[in-house]
Amino acid sequence: MATHNDLGKEGEDQAAAWLTGKGYEIIHRNWRYSHYEIDIIATKGKFLHFVEVKARNYTAFDYPENSVTKKKFKNLQKAADEFLYQHPGYAWIQYNILSITFHPEKEDEYFLIEDVFL
Repeated sequence: MATHNDLGKEGEDQAAAWLTGKGYEIIHRNWRYSHYEIDIIATKGKFLHFVEVKARNYTAFDYPENSVTKKKFKNLQKAADEFLYQHPGYAWIQYNILSITFHPEKEDEYFLIEDVFL
């Protein structure tokens, strides 16, 4: 990966494909409200999922999911509140973190943390 932004874009692309393979239907990517953003909004079953994607190379010193701070999570919630205001009708929602660790010589690792509250 050339830059931080390239890694993030690749992570979001891989996340969307992985979630689709797990039965999620992606309805929005990089949905924005003001200066807030939701990486992926998807449905599966009766739930609407707001997914924060974090990706790292295997050489990083920490797990990708550990970079989701309380502030980042609050911003995700603010954006989700606005999405729900603009798109009423969803009774069940869930906040998820999808962590991806890229490996050059073996399969990438995916770790989905569902129903997150920080």
